Amino acid sequence: MTAKTSPYLGRLAPSPTGRLHLGHARTFWVAQQRALAAGGDLLLRNDDLDASRCRPEFVDAFIEDLTWLGIMWRPPIVTQSQRLDRYRLALHQLHTAGTIYPCHRSRREVAEAAAAPHEDGLNDEPLFPPAWRSPADAPLPPLTNPVECNWRFRVPDGEAISFRDSCTGLETAVAGRDFGDFLVWRKDDAPSYQLACAVDDGEMGITEVVRGEDLIKSTFRQLLLLRALDLPEPTYYHAPLMTDDQGERLAKRHDALSLRALREQGITPSEILAKFRP
Repeated sequence: MTAKTSPYLGRLAPSPTGRLHLGHARTFWVAQQRALAAGGDLLLRNDDLDASRCRPEFVDAFIEDLTWLGIMWRPPIVTQSQRLDRYRLALHQLHTAGTIYPCHRSRREVAEAAAAPHEDGLNDEPLFPPAWRSPADAPLPPLTNPVECNWRFRVPDGEAISFRDSCTGLETAVAGRDFGDFLVWRKDDAPSYQLACAVDDGEMGITEVVRGEDLIKSTFRQLLLLRALDLPEPTYYHAPLMTDDQGERLAKRHDALSLRALREQGITPSEILAKFRP
């Protein structure tokens, strides 16, 4: 595996599907604090692969919000929709290695078949039924251009995947039990979040990923992809999620807690950042 680059390089990865809220702000602030403490930099990545939900005005909005809050990054901004050739190259690499297989099951079928798809309360992929897997020795059909079916990564059943998180400590999951075969490419000819994120972090030399703890299971999947693609693995810091007064984790539907709304109420960046400091 390729050696990890240095010095410290982190990243901010907002998705332009709505306005940033306090939870985003705290995670991005933590990322900046860790980069400053390590004498490193942050990249800003525009995660705009969800064509049905992403809007250009939300790109402008998160740039404005981050700048207002005092979060700094090293230019230029990386835009995922401009890196499709890199993700497609990775898909071909996985296909050549035989680590993926075509899947014709719908998202709804997978969700309905899963015994407890969201038992941890987080928005995570349901467990793909092992009986639906393509046999390991089945010949792989060629990749089409455009891709017209889903492709899944075959996880190593029963293997324990571990990493030491800089916030939560040792994290371990068993492939095939805690998470199953997952999508790397969709039938609408778009890469999955897991593949695009792993390729970006590996190719850009990200040394630490700071993000919310709701993405811990994604880290196990991305580590498997990084290893399969022979890309360097970052370290991870999964920050606790912020909740509203009812104890629900913040989401982009909480417009009243968006940075834009708070700014319009006259709240200053220093007042917001004061809430994040221990």
